[in-house]
Amino acid sequence: MAGRLSILIAEDSAADRMLLSTIVSRQGHRVLTAGNGLEAVGLFEQERPQLVLMDALMPVMDGFDAARRIKEAAGEALVPIIFLTSLTENEALVRCLEVGDDFLAKPYNPIILEAKIRAMDRLRRLQQTVVQQRDLIAKHNEHLMTEQRVAKAVFDKVAHSGCLSAANIRYLQSPFALFNGDLLLAAFKPSGGMHVLLGDFTGHGLPAAIGAMPLAEVFYGMTAKGFSMAEILREMNAKLKRILPVGVFCCATMLNLSFQRRVLEVWNGGLPDGHLLRVGTGERVPLVSRHLPLGVLEPGSFNESYEVHPLQPNDRVFLLSDGVLETRDTRGQLFGEERLLQVLDGGHAPQNLFDEIQRALAAFRGEAQDDVSMIELCMVEEGMFSRPPLAFSDSGQSSPLDWSASFEFRAEALKRFNPLPFLLQLLMEVRDLRTQGGALYTVLAELYSNALEHGVLGLDSTLKADAKGFSRYYRERGERLQALAEGFVRFDLELLPEAGGGRLRIGVQDSGAGFDVAGALARQQDCGGLSGRGLRLIRQLTDQCHWLSDGRGAVVEFRWST
Repeated sequence: MAGRLSILIAEDSAADRMLLSTIVSRQGHRVLTAGNGLEAVGLFEQERPQLVLMDALMPVMDGFDAARRIKEAAGEALVPIIFLTSLTENEALVRCLEVGDDFLAKPYNPIILEAKIRAMDRLRRLQQTVVQQRDLIAKHNEHLMTEQRVAKAVFDKVAHSGCLSAANIRYLQSPFALFNGDLLLAAFKPSGGMHVLLGDFTGHGLPAAIGAMPLAEVFYGMTAKGFSMAEILREMNAKLKRILPVGVFCCATMLNLSFQRRVLEVWNGGLPDGHLLRVGTGERVPLVSRHLPLGVLEPGSFNESYEVHPLQPNDRVFLLSDGVLETRDTRGQLFGEERLLQVLDGGHAPQNLFDEIQRALAAFRGEAQDDVSMIELCMVEEGMFSRPPLAFSDSGQSSPLDWSASFEFRAEALKRFNPLPFLLQLLMEVRDLRTQGGALYTVLAELYSNALEHGVLGLDSTLKADAKGFSRYYRERGERLQALAEGFVRFDLELLPEAGGGRLRIGVQDSGAGFDVAGALARQQDCGGLSGRGLRLIRQLTDQCHWLSDGRGAVVEFRWST
């Protein structure tokens, strides 16, 4: 049984109007009547009936015009209109269905009329349900979009708080969804170089980006504290493995770019090959994926080993997500690696390559199928841009003064522990040293590198005479470090307050055989090689420095005035 409805009957014949009213009233419905189309429109606007029985041919305004007016007044609400007609021509009956929802031929059959009213009522209720569900979905979607916009604002502040705007970086990021499963991170190191990471989480949108915030937190936090790329990679992998569900991981390429040492360190886990373009020789070196993505392996099985490449000014590094290679044209063909290599090897000016790749993608692309991200880094001299000062969470008012400390790191510690972040955090407790944080870290890094590599490990920097020797040097470094059974590097720190300021004295000694200080300093004149900048850099950044006569240590000083 249909529920009780409010039904408008528009009929110019008084006899037919009374007959219909009686039939409809006996079926349990509330009846409204009108004698012409214009009266029917006015009554509808006043009473808002749920169904209309409309005579097709009426004076003043016919049923067709009245039906159109009623439909317009009803808006998105469905008010079924059943035409009452004695017309038999096909054209007229088709018009009844075009303007209204059904028709009933005269003379009226009460059973057929009741069935049509029930059918129209079911249709009306179904439309009401659809509208309610639509409104509920729209409200829910609006709520979700509001939440996602807030989350994205937080996400963007966390993920893009680094140095992507640096003068030597160009990047492209076109999200497939509100959230981008691709992640671009870049941050200056305290030593003056930069860490860069391109990541691609499985999937799209919010599920793909959910791991980005903890990843960015680890990346930025550990970079600011001076941790090495290998240490950051280990921590990021461990954190993602701990928090991500099975089947979700992050393909990533991470770079450590040192402007001072002109060195590029590369770790690639699951992303397409990056490319190093040597501007001087025209050589293109592929940066191949040799590892599983972040978040796949348990911490004990993770391999943080990386490749080391020498750099010269204007050399360029290109990284890309798989969305670049998987871009499809209108025929469904992939852009693919071959087309990318054609652009890279096409003889374009190095400074135009990034634009050329974008143009090739734009000319090829039909519809984006995945997140598309690409980044270009250019090797520049350290002084090309200014770095922001190191940020600290405290005021430094309780800075410790007038103290000394010694730390000796022996074989097992040297193999697994990087003392530089530990020492830097200790020294940054001194407020007056904070303005020199970058220079301080750089000097510590150079002193430690010299003590470990040339002192404890006995490596000869002359190996780095060319690119092959450079690779051999770092390969031997890793092998000797893993096999290390004895040896030490000792840091002696002394903070001395003075009238109007103070000074920090740092002494570094190692267990090595020593080196020819005079000869090493003489070789500093050759600035074009792949080695030999460390000692000159130390002299430039410190207020005073000297090397022990046996070549097994150095003492440097930083001074400040208040």
